[in-house]
Amino acid sequence: MLETSARLLRLLSLMQSRPDWPGPELADRLGVTTRTVRRDIDRLRDLGYPVESVTGTAGGYRLGVGAALPPLLLDDEEAVAVAVGLRVAAVGSVSGMEETSLRALAKLEQVLPSRLRHRVAATQSAIVPLTGSGPAVDANLLAALAAACRAHEGIRFGYQKRTRRAEPYSLVHTGRRWYLLAFDLDRDDWRTFRVDRIDAPPQPGPRFTPRPAPAEDLRAFMSDALSSAPYRFQAKILFRAPIEVVAEQTSPTAGRLEKLDEQSCLFYAGAGSLDQIAVYIALKGIDFQVVDPPELRAHVRALAARLTRAGEEPCD
Repeated sequence: MLETSARLLRLLSLMQSRPDWPGPELADRLGVTTRTVRRDIDRLRDLGYPVESVTGTAGGYRLGVGAALPPLLLDDEEAVAVAVGLRVAAVGSVSGMEETSLRALAKLEQVLPSRLRHRVAATQSAIVPLTGSGPAVDANLLAALAAACRAHEGIRFGYQKRTRRAEPYSLVHTGRRWYLLAFDLDRDDWRTFRVDRIDAPPQPGPRFTPRPAPAEDLRAFMSDALSSAPYRFQAKILFRAPIEVVAEQTSPTAGRLEKLDEQSCLFYAGAGSLDQIAVYIALKGIDFQVVDPPELRAHVRALAARLTRAGEEPCD
């Protein structure tokens, strides 16, 4: 059984990992009784942590919002991830966060052990930020949306000069843009919203019970939503190469990859013209075959013929 001080640290770490914890489950994780958990919760409250009681069959606890920020516990991997993320934010990937990120980074790196500082520096040295690669997102807007997602709180917001009502589910970053995955109440369906196109701050609405996710594989769902659904033409391509090789040359917003076997994979993509798809897949330098649509196969043959003629010796 853990000693009291170590147990309190373990309890705090568990409560920071997810919103709600039933009392019996905490007791099981810590190897103590529910009565001991109640006493430990009281100790955390005495130390300034805003632990709320949750009503229910078994009862439970939630780490709430307090008047001041209490100390947070981070493991090695989390500390490195936060430090690298703050360094990236400090160079302007999210507008309005540069100076704040630098202040937070200074505080974090002051207490990082030497081994972790070396890991952060090594990771950061391999990152080359290209500013201006995507639209900047207001930091306050991003924070408000993230809070609504976590609290399961409905929102109303302006989107391209129209008011939308939604149940926010998750924020998604593709490397160039931020997106909000949410259930659109007016359209009664799941939608993705570009955060930089939100033109009126979100207003809080009633709390909601989260719906089942729109797909078991959210990465595939978001990739399809961003790369295929909005476009006139949808294509299915067979690449004769391992999925890891193709993934190195493919952005999540360009299309979705699906492993077929160890030496091949399928690529699903969309575009406004067949030329865009044909050129994109041809430039990868990987053998491929067009599965769908049939008109894309004819388009690829025509493109190949044009390229062949362009490479012929000029006439005297």
